[in-house]
Amino acid sequence: MGARPAAGGGRFVDVAPERLSRWLANFATRHGPYTADGLTVTAADGAVAVFEPPPGAAGVPDLDALAATATAPRTLGLLLARKGAIAVGVAEGAELAVSKVDTHYVQGRTAAGGWSQQRFARRRANQARAATADGTGIAERVLLPRVRDFAALVTGGDRSAVDAILAARTLEPLAGLRADRFLDVPEPRHAVLVEAIAAARAVRVLVKDP
Repeated sequence: MGARPAAGGGRFVDVAPERLSRWLANFATRHGPYTADGLTVTAADGAVAVFEPPPGAAGVPDLDALAATATAPRTLGLLLARKGAIAVGVAEGAELAVSKVDTHYVQGRTAAGGWSQQRFARRRANQARAATADGTGIAERVLLPRVRDFAALVTGGDRSAVDAILAARTLEPLAGLRADRFLDVPEPRHAVLVEAIAAARAVRVLVKDP
């Protein structure tokens, strides 16, 4: 998984739970022996790595507990939405057990003005509402029956689209399980949903070089 710049400096790296020990060994090879304080590791050359547990595995006090908890099987709900596309699924461990993908046409924006612009805006708003209602219905059918099994609900895509779907009163049990982690994904498709499982399970590491 590629590294991404962090707003406060350093970079974020997503590490598969099963590769955590190897990642730490490589960190020591690059930066020298390290000491651990809770979920923060400081190497001999001053490099620092701060570990963030994956969704559904919070509350671990140290790296040993993190490795054990992160690799333990967990059931996660997945909800990805962007414009008129939605993909929802149930991940059992690293496998996608149940899924549903759908698209609902929503027009893009236009630079036209006047009456035509107003008519276009109303049409676009109606299409967006229909897409949200469709996404809500899919989440109700696929995710709600398994909500008691979920360690967390992981969302991604376009935040406003996801927020609109989870604003439905019927989805309050899901919204209450929503993880802080938000996945940056392209238009949701089945392949994107499958790839999202790895990002949802990953241990996120903030690395700051000396």
